Amino acid sequence: MFSKVLSCATIGVNAHIVQVETHIERTIPRFFIVGLPDNAVKESSERVFAAIKNSGYRFPNHRITTSLAPADFKKEGSAYDLSIALGILAASEQLDSNDLGEYVVLGELALDGAVRPVHGSLVVSMEVRTKGLRGLLVPVSNAKEAAMVEGVPVYPIKSLKAAAKFFEEKKKSLAVYEVNSRDEFLKCQVHLSDFSDVKGQESVKRALEVAASGGHNIIMIGPPGSGKTMLAKRIPSILPPLTLEEALDTTKVYSVAGLLPRNTGLVSNRPFRSPHHTISDSALVGGGSTPRPGEISLAHHGVLFLDELPEFARNVLEVLRQPLEDQRVTVSRSKLSVEFPASFMLVCAMNPCPCGNYGNPTQECTCSSMQIQKYAGKISGPLLDRIDIHVEVPSVKYVELASKRAGESSESIRSRVVAARTLQARRFTGKKGVFCNSDMGPAELREFCTIDGGGADLLKNAMSKLGLSARAYDRILKVARTIADLADSDAIRAEHLAEAIQYRSLDRSYRSG
Repeated sequence: MFSKVLSCATIGVNAHIVQVETHIERTIPRFFIVGLPDNAVKESSERVFAAIKNSGYRFPNHRITTSLAPADFKKEGSAYDLSIALGILAASEQLDSNDLGEYVVLGELALDGAVRPVHGSLVVSMEVRTKGLRGLLVPVSNAKEAAMVEGVPVYPIKSLKAAAKFFEEKKKSLAVYEVNSRDEFLKCQVHLSDFSDVKGQESVKRALEVAASGGHNIIMIGPPGSGKTMLAKRIPSILPPLTLEEALDTTKVYSVAGLLPRNTGLVSNRPFRSPHHTISDSALVGGGSTPRPGEISLAHHGVLFLDELPEFARNVLEVLRQPLEDQRVTVSRSKLSVEFPASFMLVCAMNPCPCGNYGNPTQECTCSSMQIQKYAGKISGPLLDRIDIHVEVPSVKYVELASKRAGESSESIRSRVVAARTLQARRFTGKKGVFCNSDMGPAELREFCTIDGGGADLLKNAMSKLGLSARAYDRILKVARTIADLADSDAIRAEHLAEAIQYRSLDRSYRSG
């Protein structure tokens, strides 16, 4: 007696079909699950036994062998419960169907036979479409997420009995879950924070607008209470809205990480991730025995905010360097190598010194020059070179705080950002992997960032006086290109370069004490 049911495993942000094969032999009762199962899969034998009995079926009093094929990678989690149970029912001739091998089945079983939600149903649905299978059976809570993939019939399942009934019917009476992915996407787009709430800080808002327009990384340096965190939290509200393709790409990460809220189909707003400074390097970039996405991948197509930057462990900050360049991270283990997307905008904030008052005209700094240099020196030069814009955030004056006048709204700023991004999209048409100015490589810099003699002299003097690296030189050109785009200028003029250079000089004054 033999049966085969299809399930799916998620590895990284991709899914792979798993064949759940069941063989029953009339001999001493035993239940074996093979195919590199982890503890959660091994424990499914007890859940499956109780669920079958409590659903009104007979559990075979024979030797049962369930194989999860292919057997060359580890199977994790409880999502195989429902497919294992259906396989046992089919192999024991309690379920007669020829359709078991044409649908993918996911779901954890409760002891009473109810089906509980699982992780990764979106990426599984994408794999079902790729393989051209007839449909996907998922728990009710995962149905909206799985149905976001067009062209895949998704059937929400409440219980083992409902799943068995589905396969027993020649004409499937269970309705396909219907959802309009584009309507769902547009309906969920909302921003709770707005730049109109921010008092003063016009120069910082300008720097954030430049950063958002070109996709540049930015660090804000200022005393406690100057509004660095408040400003950072509002950056997603001025970034261009996610496209549906970007939303699906981001949702894949949240789906496999199990962080997508129940009955939610898509991540419709740009993510904003703000990990605490005690985070480990593996939690930041991803890891585990079977790698899971870290904070940088959860910030994909959004913002990663590192508050109190010098308080992060140095080894944690250094692992950011390669993902910032490659926009992806590869996590390797002895038997597995997984790649996660990591295209994010890095936003950092720090105090100018340990006491926070260095350079503050109203408060005296109690730190020595050695303490100030040591504090700023916690951030390595190579990492700082990868941050395009450094901006000082001064304390807000009483007059500005007491003012009744609202600041410029996020919508108004976003309109200029979108216009600049649209210009860049036209410019980089046909350039693989280049979508905004921050993505430019050497070839694009030569083609789109030419400067005249006056600008060249200005840049040469700045490089000499500030001791900037070759990478910093490229960053200045990229930022200047963005500033020119905001001014709707084809040429990079001296004033654009001057503003871009200003955004590289602030941290140097702190690092020099």
